[in-house]
Amino acid sequence: MYRILKLSNAKFRRDLTCFPFLCQPPLRTISRTPKHYSEEGNKDAKVLRKRLKETADTLIIGGGCVGVSLAYHLAKAGQKDVVLLEKTELTAGSTWHAAGLTTYYHPGINLKKVHYDSIKLYEQLEAETGQAVGFHQPGSIRIASSALRVDEIKYQMSRTHWHPCPQYYITPEKIQELFPLLNMNKVLAGLYTTGDGHIDPYSLTMALAAGARMYGAQIYTQAPVEAITPVASGKWDVQTPHGTIRANRIVNASGFWARELGQMIGFEHPTIPVHHQYVVTATVPEVKSLKTELPVIRDLEGSYYLRQERDGLLFGPYEQEDKMKLQDSWVHDGVPPGFGKELFESDLDRIMEHVEMAMEMVPVLKNADIINIVSGPITYTPDLSPMVGPHQGAPNYWAAIGFGYGVIHAGGIGKFLSDWIIAGEPPYDLIECDPNRYGKWTTVPYMCAKARESYGFNNVVGYPKEERFAGRPTQRVSGVYELLKEQASMGFHAGWEQPHYFYKPGDQKGYHPSFRRTNWFGPVGRECKLVLEKVGVVDLSPFGKFIVKGKDAVKLLDRLFANTMPKVGLTNISHMLTPRGRVFAEVTITQLTPGEFLLLTGSGSELHDLRWIEQEAMDGGYDVDISNITDSVGVLGVAGPLARKVLQKLTKEDLSDEGFKFLNCKSIQLADVPLRAIRISYTGELGWELYIDMKNMASVYKAIMDAGREEGIDNFGTYAMNSLRLEKGFRGWGAEMNCDTNPFEAGLDYFIKLNKPADFIGKKALQEIKAQGLSRKLAYLTVDTDDIDPEGNETIWLNGKVVGNTTSGCYSYTAQQSLCFGYLPVALANVGQKVEVELLSRKYPAMVIQEPLVLTEPTRTRLQKKAKRRT
Repeated sequence: MYRILKLSNAKFRRDLTCFPFLCQPPLRTISRTPKHYSEEGNKDAKVLRKRLKETADTLIIGGGCVGVSLAYHLAKAGQKDVVLLEKTELTAGSTWHAAGLTTYYHPGINLKKVHYDSIKLYEQLEAETGQAVGFHQPGSIRIASSALRVDEIKYQMSRTHWHPCPQYYITPEKIQELFPLLNMNKVLAGLYTTGDGHIDPYSLTMALAAGARMYGAQIYTQAPVEAITPVASGKWDVQTPHGTIRANRIVNASGFWARELGQMIGFEHPTIPVHHQYVVTATVPEVKSLKTELPVIRDLEGSYYLRQERDGLLFGPYEQEDKMKLQDSWVHDGVPPGFGKELFESDLDRIMEHVEMAMEMVPVLKNADIINIVSGPITYTPDLSPMVGPHQGAPNYWAAIGFGYGVIHAGGIGKFLSDWIIAGEPPYDLIECDPNRYGKWTTVPYMCAKARESYGFNNVVGYPKEERFAGRPTQRVSGVYELLKEQASMGFHAGWEQPHYFYKPGDQKGYHPSFRRTNWFGPVGRECKLVLEKVGVVDLSPFGKFIVKGKDAVKLLDRLFANTMPKVGLTNISHMLTPRGRVFAEVTITQLTPGEFLLLTGSGSELHDLRWIEQEAMDGGYDVDISNITDSVGVLGVAGPLARKVLQKLTKEDLSDEGFKFLNCKSIQLADVPLRAIRISYTGELGWELYIDMKNMASVYKAIMDAGREEGIDNFGTYAMNSLRLEKGFRGWGAEMNCDTNPFEAGLDYFIKLNKPADFIGKKALQEIKAQGLSRKLAYLTVDTDDIDPEGNETIWLNGKVVGNTTSGCYSYTAQQSLCFGYLPVALANVGQKVEVELLSRKYPAMVIQEPLVLTEPTRTRLQKKAKRRT
């Protein structure tokens, strides 16, 4: 039963008189009649056609393409008790009306793997299941019509060559050959990806469902979830109208119902539906006459995609944030009962500027007739990436939600989660999709502001060091934010505002992104000089901070970490590893009192690491208390050769080398405020980190700045800290090490204690890795550039062949040249080896050097003392 929604021609005639293809009466969109599941009218709809299982190993809630893909992958991998519950029918929600675009391209790094796995699955799924999927692979072209867009394409090419995805920089001549219907007046270049295309979402989901059933999964439709209850054992009872299933784990894959499902167990998932429209035309003679299917195009300046749909065209725009529409009523009131295969009424006014640009780029659209306008809900998260993986705070509860591009993600995410569930660890790093990147600071107003911004950001230029400002600041601000906000360019880290660098008179203020060095370059150099020659202060409050204490604290941490535990009053760096020996986290550990430990981790991995710790504590039955003190404790870093002199003015504690040794921790009074001080600095210079009650942070900061006037004290930010840490050869988690790397290839041997008695997670795997030897190693390189620096994830070349990739990079103000880390084959990781690093499609000379470029302050001090003893 269908309903035709007629749109009044008069409503649009004023705007559309110049656009014949939009003036064909009647303009229509098709919508299924809503099905309200009342007891009176829909008794038959709730009848199951088979007996409901009582138990499940994995219970998936949601029958869109993502949920069904996970069921398929788990069952195919051999898991015996896979159950999927769908409240109405498969594809209800966002899947059924999706445009079905598929692409290898992604501007990030890790999601490229997801896209790759999806396309490779879709290519063979029909042969495997016998179900047609309607997969077309004519390729796609991202159109650059400005010099800036050409740079963006070159930037992405530099980051793609070390991946298996086929991607090419092509000229206007090649673009016209591939898409002869384009107006080439503004086209400068294109990013061409072979193998891209589109697939029928309904057929894809049905093929995945057929495969899931073929391998033993049970799929129940008309089975809405009414309640979810945790069981003491860590399992879940999932209640439906047909009975209750006890599951070892549950996966929320419920699309735009995800927020409501999460609320059943106390979560407020930051997902919100947005209205997305696309237009389908009738047969276009010029399209029908073509002998081969047109590639999909993405006009970046026009902010729309366009593809061939049979003998016509389909195109969909992404409006700016002031014009796009959120379905925010669903956040407060829930999804209307019965909504599943329905559409919103279309609104062409919102997309008219994009329609005009599409007609200018593809002139045949001017005379095409519309046969359908689809306006349906798709789910967004604040940063546009989905939420994928186990959720902190609810053991054995997994998320697969927030997919703005569910069709291209479905196959790869299904495989990713299946591999993780079966192996007990993620198959590769995908932390940008970790559901634990959000927290209590992710409020509804913030979510709505970011969703608007992100929708409009679909086709904006993707710069390095990108910042987005909607919804900021959140409630997560440090005790010195108000003092610093007008002086600094702020960055956003897990809800926190943190200074990237500081302004001085004469500096160009504000956010001015570029693919080359821009207004941050001079100030960052000034701050590096400050820390190397005088003393600087940096706000480090965003670091994740946990207290682990109790009878089994040492036992738990010895199981979790590869290093030995520090003695009371001491600090060390240690790593949590996965069973395969990959680096799950890097953590600074201090034993404060016997059996009480302070754990410090990066801002972006706060809840990511906390979940891993809590899970092991629960699984092992450890008697410990774990608390997250991140929001209540501020951190100031004070670093530089004059740091001791400044701080000594404010405390009676002896801060000399003998009185306060490197990696020692003490409770002290500073400016009459009690705090903990650790002698450590991530700049590699003489320094202390001060852990202060957040309410006292501003007064301590002011006292330090007042005490250091004579020494020339000033602020510095995270950009300078990054440059200084790279000069010292310090690795960073998420760059040099992550779930794609083992600690030996990352050069972390010093922190790995294979001989410690405890059987830490990953120990056996590391013993095997060490016995087998390495195939690649992290190398330290200088790069001869001009006005550009490596950022990480660029391609490394030798003799015209790809040999590796960078992990992080910057400009070294000490050496006056660019510097980076990168992974190379062992045979090419030797000092003196020359290679090339690709930046903006140009290959710059690079050379492996001995690390570090600059010795750390403790090393310099030790060598100076040794030299004095010799004399």
